[in-house]
Amino acid sequence: MEYYFIGDAELLTAFRFIGIEGTAANTPEEALSAFRRLTRGEVAEGAVLLPQESNYKVLILTEEVAAWLGNELIDWQLSGKYPLVVEIPGILGPMEGRKTLIDAIREAIGIHI
Repeated sequence: MEYYFIGDAELLTAFRFIGIEGTAANTPEEALSAFRRLTRGEVAEGAVLLPQESNYKVLILTEEVAAWLGNELIDWQLSGKYPLVVEIPGILGPMEGRKTLIDAIREAIGIHI
């Protein structure tokens, strides 16, 4: 399965070590540009669309990038198209008010230890 990452530069470096390509996004504009390039094939001025970018099946976003994308991300997720989107905490950990994966699992199965 083909993965692609959009988030901070430190995590991008870590993902590249395990063979996952990506884009560093430090501003909402950079995140939106990268997201549109992957999902719509839109190329911002000066950006180059790589041929394999249309084959990505899973798009990994940091929570911060997901928050920047807002309704555009929600619309994409509801469309049911590829790439599917997975949100992960950023390098500084989960954003305030977000559930951790463990909390979400506990809530889903109803077990609290």
